[in-house]
Amino acid sequence: MSADAAPFTWPVRVYWEDTDAGGIVFYANYLKFFERARTEWLRALGIEQQRLRDEVGGMFVVTDTQVRYQRPARLDDLLLVTAHVLEAGRASLTIGQSALLQARQPDQAPELLCTGTIRIGWVDAGSLRPQRIPASVLTALGPPA
Repeated sequence: MSADAAPFTWPVRVYWEDTDAGGIVFYANYLKFFERARTEWLRALGIEQQRLRDEVGGMFVVTDTQVRYQRPARLDDLLLVTAHVLEAGRASLTIGQSALLQARQPDQAPELLCTGTIRIGWVDAGSLRPQRIPASVLTALGPPA
């Protein structure tokens, strides 16, 4: 992704199961939202994770997460969850992600709720040992932002 390209964005509706007793999104569920957005981002790029596992014998695993919470999301909110490559190495990627509250009015900007960096490593699916990310995957992702 070039520096001026917009990050991939995936809509996520907040359901009852995503919230705590106060109707606020439980903090760990942002990681689930980030995972869904990363999966759909890869799918949009033609990278289907099950197919990679079956055909190449490798898969991505999360090795590190850092999350910063700004404001809470609530039941029925529509979130926009983003994903883009921050860093690409031979065996791992660092992905920048955010969750934004979809603006309720067309003239309003989405409100930042949460940001995160997720590091994913490429491993052999059988042994779970690190391997190089396939060149086809790196090419599909494009250069880091």
